[in-house]
Amino acid sequence: MRTTLTIEPEVAERLREERALGRCSLKAIVNDALKRGLGMEAPVRQQPYRIHPHSSRFLAGVDVGKLNQLADELEVGEFPRHRPVAP
Repeated sequence: MRTTLTIEPEVAERLREERALGRCSLKAIVNDALKRGLGMEAPVRQQPYRIHPHSSRFLAGVDVGKLNQLADELEVGEFPRHRPVAP
């Protein structure tokens, strides 16, 4: 079927980007996008993301990104004990 559409500028720019990648023709890109958008084509099923754990000396619940904050808290806790006494 041949028809004329008015496409919004940001959509047209995205179509140009896809076309510039050289994967498909504009016709194929638009038809694929419409099929997916209308639910006529099942989305491509991807493999589930797998996490590979590694051993660590830190216990569960220790946020290694906040170790500096922990060191600061420990230092502040020790400060009153090491403060020199005024004569």
